[in-house]
Amino acid sequence: MTNPFDPRPYQREAIAALRQGWAAGTNRLAVVLPTGAGKTVVFANLISECLPQLRGQRALVLAHREELIEQAAAKIRAVRPDLRVGIVKAERDEHADADVIVASVQTLAVPKRREAIRDIGLAIVDECHHAAARTYMEVLEHFGAWRGVPVAGFTATLTRTDGGLAEVWQDVAYTLDILDMISDGHLCDVRGKRITVDTLDLDTVRTRGGDLVDGQLGRALEDSGALDAIAKAYADHAPDRAGVVFTPTVATAQAAAESLRAVGITAAPVWGDMGRDERRETLARYNAGDVQVLTNCMVLTEGFDAPHTSCIVVARPTKSPGLYVQMVGRGLRPAPGKRDALLLDVMGSATRHKLASMVDLTARELAPAEEGKSLREVAEEAAAVAERRQLAATVAAEEINLFGSSAVRWLRTPQGVWFIRASDDQVLFLLRVPDTRLYRVRRWTTVGGVEAPREDVARPLAEALAWLEEQARRLDSGALVVKQAGWRSRQPSPKQLGLCRRLRIPVPRGSTAGDVADLIVTDRVASILGSLILPAA
Repeated sequence: MTNPFDPRPYQREAIAALRQGWAAGTNRLAVVLPTGAGKTVVFANLISECLPQLRGQRALVLAHREELIEQAAAKIRAVRPDLRVGIVKAERDEHADADVIVASVQTLAVPKRREAIRDIGLAIVDECHHAAARTYMEVLEHFGAWRGVPVAGFTATLTRTDGGLAEVWQDVAYTLDILDMISDGHLCDVRGKRITVDTLDLDTVRTRGGDLVDGQLGRALEDSGALDAIAKAYADHAPDRAGVVFTPTVATAQAAAESLRAVGITAAPVWGDMGRDERRETLARYNAGDVQVLTNCMVLTEGFDAPHTSCIVVARPTKSPGLYVQMVGRGLRPAPGKRDALLLDVMGSATRHKLASMVDLTARELAPAEEGKSLREVAEEAAAVAERRQLAATVAAEEINLFGSSAVRWLRTPQGVWFIRASDDQVLFLLRVPDTRLYRVRRWTTVGGVEAPREDVARPLAEALAWLEEQARRLDSGALVVKQAGWRSRQPSPKQLGLCRRLRIPVPRGSTAGDVADLIVTDRVASILGSLILPAA
């Protein structure tokens, strides 16, 4: 039977990358994994592998919230039941005989509490995008982070808006994009829908620390009627989905729950300063299905694990892609019967602010998503466009090389069709098979119009050129087909110039007879081909 806590291939890669980085002399390394990628499994197995090399020293795990501390301790025990795992936070002080200590950074910010812990040979920082804060820096410095002790930080994002992270983390040892997790089936795909609130004017909300001010944003949401719009959208688009609503303030979370209940959806708010027992009870009711929607004031961005969540409402518009990833990631864990995650994004009038959106979940450059498209669909379309552009660039380079080096005089219509004037009444031309590097050949005659030669097969360009040039030479003595024919360098005849004037074809200064002949025949062929419905290439 497979151990559910054995690392997946990408988790093993993350562990190997950390150990290789440490061996190379870089001791403060970060790992960026999407929410749901199992970072606690990674660092639990990392600790298990490293402890034998610590020579009696111990591992320290730092976290900043109770849920994260309890989860980390439980996961380490599950991976290595033989290890003694102690918790240090508030009144708990279980470090004396522990192999692994899971501690609250707030508790270790007290000098007396951290000084009592000795022999730390490995440090892990959970949600390490917080590590630029003064308390983290002091704790990490005390335990040797700047004196060579191996340190690993884990997070879903390193885009903390107040900076300073480069002072802590020397490098990112391993990162995995959310689209890779979706493609491999480790996370659910996410489909976005906008909740547009015309009366929500986000331009009136100031920015502080790189993001919208919570209090002003909360009032704007409440005053604009956005919470009622959210409730209606939830009832319309996610009536059977368990969901989480992210709001900027406690008051907004409470009001959002009231709006949801008013349309018949069982909802309950949770927030940071809520009583511990009351919050646990509310979360238990959500996990049991007695509450359909949790509204929260930014308390569920980290350490919240409820895979059945299949709807996320971002009622906290943000300029921070990192915060956006933390919110939406809560809905992407797979669960039995879960098709995908629905993202309801609250949109208001905003000309001064560039707000994060669904495409910011991935590091890949994607255009804004069309309504109803999933992230994977948007990425696949972008990849197809990029592939077509790359193919077009490759084809263009191939055409320039092959047509330019040919001894035959090839011309090209404004629509991009290459052709040879084989005789006064016959033109041979190439049509590229769409989205390939293959070409078919066609012939136009004054008698029969457009037809395909007998061997009408799709060929690579070099083969198509060789085949068609041979056909052209059979039809012509060389005077029209050969690029270096002597007549081409002569002065244009009065008849040529007169025809150009009648057809309104501009003749550049210094043009030869061959140049003018090319202008005339290209104009004629372009007119002919433009009026025909060509056979499918």
